[in-house]
Order: sequence, then C-alpha cells, then structure tokens
Amino acid sequence: MSSPTTTPNMTLKTSLLPREFVYNGAKIPDPNPAMTVEQVRDLLTAAYPEISTAAVSGPEDAGKSLRYTFTRAIGSKG
Repeated sequence: MSSPTTTPNMTLKTSLLPREFVYNGAKIPDPNPAMTVEQVRDLLTAAYPEISTAAVSGPEDAGKSLRYTFTRAIGSKG
C-alpha cells in the first residue's frame, strides 16, 4: 500500500520595488512613494531647474529598484 503524495504549501510573496530617479548621472532617492512621477519632477525642479523641460523615461528594472531617468532637452540657444 502506498502513501498518498502531498505537496508542500507554497507561498508567493509580492512587494513593491522602490523607485529611484536619475538626472545628469546623479541618483536621486524617491522623495515620496505616494507621489506621481510628475509630482516628483515638480518637487525636484527647485534643485534642478532643467528637469522642468526634461524628458522622463522608465520605469526600468534596475535590480532592486525601478529607475526613472530625466534626460535634458537638447537645443541651441540664440
């Protein structure tokens, strides 16, 4: 007589990855995870005025975080 086979209980755990922002090579921690990316842009504009017109790309999986990158708009003055 064989014993019944049992399967181990499997638990699936999910968690949100923290966000990080990158501008001009500088990593900027997420000031508030409840803020939208546009709200973060508005907040960071005081320290980095060029961010107001920068393009944002992401999120990109950076391993332990989701990375959003602000890229300066390139144009000529004059």
